[in-house]
Amino acid sequence: MAIPWLVALKVIPWGDVIEHAPKVLNAARKLLDRQRAPAPTPEAPKEVIDPPGAAQPSLAALNARLFSAQQEITQLTQTQTQLTQTVTELAEQNARLVGAVEVLRVRTRLLLWGVALLLLGVVWLAWR
Repeated sequence: MAIPWLVALKVIPWGDVIEHAPKVLNAARKLLDRQRAPAPTPEAPKEVIDPPGAAQPSLAALNARLFSAQQEITQLTQTQTQLTQTVTELAEQNARLVGAVEVLRVRTRLLLWGVALLLLGVVWLAWR
């Protein structure tokens, strides 16, 4: 019964599976987020822009709005930088993982050849 599983495991292209794992993970996370998030409802804008014919806001009000916008931009920039670093680290980890799997695959193949040679040597000695 274990032989079909071994054949199935040998047929699977593990290098491709590991290479595409981050894409699958991202797609799964997006799907989960879409299912968890409630349906978007139209929201009123935070600050209503005054029509051209209306009274002009004071300089203090404009400065406050500008300061608020600058803080939001700074916060979004920091978030974007952190996300970029995280994605870069994940890509590096993925590359190291693929390399490690390749090394393990080569070592396993060498081990199997070594065992086969030893087995042939034992059979030859027993035959002698």
